[in-house]
Amino acid sequence: MKFSSNGLALLTLIGSTAAFTPSSIIAPRQSSSSSKLYVQMEAAPAKALPKIEKLKIASNYLRDPLKDQLQTEEIGISKDAYQIMKYHGSYQQNNREKRGPKDYQFMLRLKQPAGELPPDLYRLLDDLSLNHGQGDLRATTRQCFQMHGILKGDLKTVISSIMNIGSSTVGACGDVSRNVMTTPAPFVSSDYEYAREYSKCFGQLFRPMSSAFSEIWLDGEKAVSVETWAKEVEHHNIDEKMLYDNGRGIIIPDATEPIYGDQYLPRKFKIGVTVPGDNSLDIYTNDIGVVVITNDAGELEGFNVMVGGGMGRLHNKETTFARAADHMGFVPKDDIWEVMKAILAAQRDHGNRDVRANARMKYLVHTLGIEKFTKLVESYCGVEIQPWRAMADWKYNDWMGWWEQGDGKLFYGQHIDNGR
Repeated sequence: MKFSSNGLALLTLIGSTAAFTPSSIIAPRQSSSSSKLYVQMEAAPAKALPKIEKLKIASNYLRDPLKDQLQTEEIGISKDAYQIMKYHGSYQQNNREKRGPKDYQFMLRLKQPAGELPPDLYRLLDDLSLNHGQGDLRATTRQCFQMHGILKGDLKTVISSIMNIGSSTVGACGDVSRNVMTTPAPFVSSDYEYAREYSKCFGQLFRPMSSAFSEIWLDGEKAVSVETWAKEVEHHNIDEKMLYDNGRGIIIPDATEPIYGDQYLPRKFKIGVTVPGDNSLDIYTNDIGVVVITNDAGELEGFNVMVGGGMGRLHNKETTFARAADHMGFVPKDDIWEVMKAILAAQRDHGNRDVRANARMKYLVHTLGIEKFTKLVESYCGVEIQPWRAMADWKYNDWMGWWEQGDGKLFYGQHIDNGR
């Protein structure tokens, strides 16, 4: 089962902003590997860190104060612990159906790169929602499931069960790369297969590395089963690509989180992957949008990459706004790893950590402009971004109803009602 960005279930059946002032651009320098100008961001004057940034640093890589708070007899956790809990895939909520004192319970969100849900995991979630939740599952707009109504004392049972079956809630929330989406249509063709494959690759590439997750939910033991998507892309040697240091500032001197560091990102980070012509996932609303480019033989050549999208805004706050991503350019398949890391590093180092409402990467891209942002990315990865490749025009298809899958089988798009 897979989910589209609008809650569509697909079953495969057999048969410029005044509030935001980024660091200024200083004079470029020559790169030893290219004649292109090198762009560097001038360090902003030192400021007192916002509370949320101090909390991330003090958390000891997402452990404190959550670990101790989970041991108390209270039905909820503190505000600080709640902020750290997000990185573990959960939000503390109050049961609004009950009057009187706060009746805290927890929402738990899964990580499902490419929106894929193995049948054994679905059965487990169904059982967990009945035995430890409020008896339902909710499909999100980022192709994953949420469970609601989990009591604090049941969290460890629920999360450990999910981890031991080969899934995870790590990175489903928090200031990290969120669930990586792709087109929900399970067509059996090379471009769609590459889209699904690289969605899982990017999900694995940008996973938080802290051992806090296994320490808290599995008592420090390894999960019984490795995440299903990690096994499917292990031939890419993702960890080797993640840890490769080109000496240009992508990898930071942090033994625990070499990509994120102890402050992680300024804000959440969303990635989408699709094929030319298929915009069923609203690709321009992502921080990074990746489009698979193949040759006439169906072989992967590389990717068109767009940056700086996002739909969020605050009511009556003109310094926040929705924004469609800009085309950055084409990246050959061998360079995509460093370019993706470079984009995230640019946001990590130069995103706005002072004003959280303007912390998404879209504000950095908007303020610098796509040309300067591209040069900044090139300065991190040492790769010249090529011009955007011409491709098929975009079409929106919600993939409702029956469709030929391409291998003699059919898939069906089922509408899921939204709202309470």
